[in-house]
Amino acid sequence: MRTAYSVETVRNAERELMARLPEGALMQRAAAGLAAACAEVLGRVAGRVYGSRVVLLVGSGDNGGDALYAGARLARRGAGVTAVLLAPQRAHGGGLAALRRAGGRVAGAAVEEVIARADLVLDGVVGIGGRGGLRAEAVPLADAAARSRATVVAVDLPSGVDADTGQVRGDVVRADLTVTFGTHKPGLLIDPAREYTGAVRLVDIGLPLPAEAAELEALQHADVARLLPVPAAESDKYRRGVVGIAAGSARYPGAAVLAVAGALRGGAGAVRYVGPAGDAVIARFPETLVSDQGPKRAGRVQAWVVGPGAGDDAATVAEVLATEVPVLIDADGLRLADADAVRARTAPTLMTPHAGEAAALLGVSREEVEGARLTSVRELSARYGATVLLKGSTTLVAAPDGGPVRVNATGTSWLATAGSGDVLSGLAGSLLATGLPALDAGSAAAYLHGLAGRFASEGAPAGAHDVAGAIPRAWRNVRGD
Repeated sequence: MRTAYSVETVRNAERELMARLPEGALMQRAAAGLAAACAEVLGRVAGRVYGSRVVLLVGSGDNGGDALYAGARLARRGAGVTAVLLAPQRAHGGGLAALRRAGGRVAGAAVEEVIARADLVLDGVVGIGGRGGLRAEAVPLADAAARSRATVVAVDLPSGVDADTGQVRGDVVRADLTVTFGTHKPGLLIDPAREYTGAVRLVDIGLPLPAEAAELEALQHADVARLLPVPAAESDKYRRGVVGIAAGSARYPGAAVLAVAGALRGGAGAVRYVGPAGDAVIARFPETLVSDQGPKRAGRVQAWVVGPGAGDDAATVAEVLATEVPVLIDADGLRLADADAVRARTAPTLMTPHAGEAAALLGVSREEVEGARLTSVRELSARYGATVLLKGSTTLVAAPDGGPVRVNATGTSWLATAGSGDVLSGLAGSLLATGLPALDAGSAAAYLHGLAGRFASEGAPAGAHDVAGAIPRAWRNVRGD
């Protein structure tokens, strides 16, 4: 599992560690890891470190010091290293002296021409404490780096992005690689900032970071594999869990079919369907238990999914919310659900909005949600007392207890297709029915769904039914089968 910590927690850990180390040792650790990563890049893009051209964009803080010390290490290996100082009077003195001793130089005029000839540009303008985008004097340098043929490597995170939230409030550096120290920062894992990070490489510098203080968690294969249900020898379809799907309408019968498709591949032993699309469901999936009764009389279930393609069927949404089993609310259900009824539930509730639906629930613009995804998912979870899975380019899952938010790293832009969310809701609902807590069910479903999207598309367009069909492959991939 990858974890990310807030700037405040990182700063506290740095102070604690520096108190036990010789002066400057922590920065040297960071610079050594940074220089090693840059050397690998230069080996690929220039064939060698010796004779390559490196430009350092140096701000006034420790971030600039990291860049200068890393530049000194590269200069000692024969690279031609030039530092562009944005605040010459406040540049890190020790780092600047080390660079000059190693044969590096400070740029004078024609800075943008120097950048244009570089093989690698090292972004050390602003560190994790930066807010609000680049200052005016740094913007031409970032633009020149973007126009150049150089590989751009960010120190800790791209300058201008918000380390704690992933927000982008102005001009930022777009990196090809970000070398971050000690731990991931939330902004490296969440869009819109993640769009600017490129690949991310973590350098361990020994920070003492308590697990309980993490802001974000990103599950990996082994974490998800531990969550996935496996039938025991004595299992039957009821012991494995039954998920109820209350979805679809005369106008949107396909939503019901796709939600059932996801549910059948989510680990539950059986899927019950109630709603007006029963004929379409049974024609496609004859193993589904179809009922023409309402949710109360459909039979035993361990979890419900309500809302995909529901149209204006508020009565069914209310009936499902009144049950005492876990409920997943998606799509039209989010619009039709009574907020007080959601908050009053004692059984787990999992809400799965996209940015537009989240904006409507919060009473803000879609752009505000997309620009502040972490803040939005936490606010929704707290407001409704529910676990919230906020879909999008980086899917986030937040529980109402205020613990670390889960961020999913497996998605693909090919999942932006009609019906994909219906498949996800069925998959997550099925995992709820197997007994997984809402946070785990949402996180595992997002992970599998993202992998299935990759497998279904493999670089070409794919429909939601293709994504559903690829879930078993994703499941096997996670488990290593």
